[in-house]
Amino acid sequence: MTAAASGIEDVRRAAERLAGVAHRTPVIRSRTLDERLDARVALKAEGFQRVGAFKFRGAYNAVATHSEAGPLRGVCAASSGNHAQALALSARLCGTRATILMPHDAPAAKRAATEGYGAEVVGFDRYADDRYALQARLAADRGLQIVPAYDDPRVIAGQGTVALELLEDGGEELDLLVVPVGGGGLISGCAITVAALSPATRVIGVEPLASDDVARSKRSGRREQVAVGPTIADGQQLATPGELTWPIIDRLVDDVVTVSDEEIVAAMRLLFERCKLVAEPSGASALAALLAGTIPAAGLRVGVVLSGANIDAARFAALLS
Repeated sequence: MTAAASGIEDVRRAAERLAGVAHRTPVIRSRTLDERLDARVALKAEGFQRVGAFKFRGAYNAVATHSEAGPLRGVCAASSGNHAQALALSARLCGTRATILMPHDAPAAKRAATEGYGAEVVGFDRYADDRYALQARLAADRGLQIVPAYDDPRVIAGQGTVALELLEDGGEELDLLVVPVGGGGLISGCAITVAALSPATRVIGVEPLASDDVARSKRSGRREQVAVGPTIADGQQLATPGELTWPIIDRLVDDVVTVSDEEIVAAMRLLFERCKLVAEPSGASALAALLAGTIPAAGLRVGVVLSGANIDAARFAALLS
């Protein structure tokens, strides 16, 4: 695997590493959703993945790949929560330790879970500090291997197994795949997989309106940087697309749209009340765009990635109330 890109063979090798370690998450269908959208909808429920989110796929693939090259002194990353938990567990499974830089305002449940997997958590201010400079300094001082949340070909390949499983298990071809977008690792890996195995399938990304860097970049054709605004979708609060993920998104993703916090909450409520599924705000953003009509779906076979379910009961209840 090169340092610059991933391909379908990298995704297939990641699937081999993950076999028997990661969960093969279910593809769920709902008559309510089909009728609401006048479409055939397949939900890829990554809340059932280890650590409750798709992030375990990429983190484990990266740590396992590095471990194959020799013993590690440890790994580190900057993360608001799901990648943190995924890297902490992956490090433990591969016999090493993780140190995580985590924003002070990250959900308490995510910090507690990360520490529960054995990681050391170091706090920083997401609005004032340069997370990448802090990450580089930490790695240099301690001799750690950086495993980025998204800007790494091994991580991208691991996330691509989400689409690989959906295409294999969904039972029919897809006209459209809708994927949440943060730094771009998930949608990059999914787009690589779809381009190779189902090239007629359109791929559309969804991000919160308050952090619309990827949508703006798609419109301008270059990486844009935005001021990160407050949103309930904390896992998607980034200022600019990834250096490695952006060229993949630019080339293989058909469009990127935005949703409001209110639309995300409506999707979370429908998933809970009618599908009996819990999704964190970032995890529900792709479905939110469909329910809001931002992405037309009538008459189509649609895959939707529900990227995670890491939300504590009190916050979930407060948002839905």
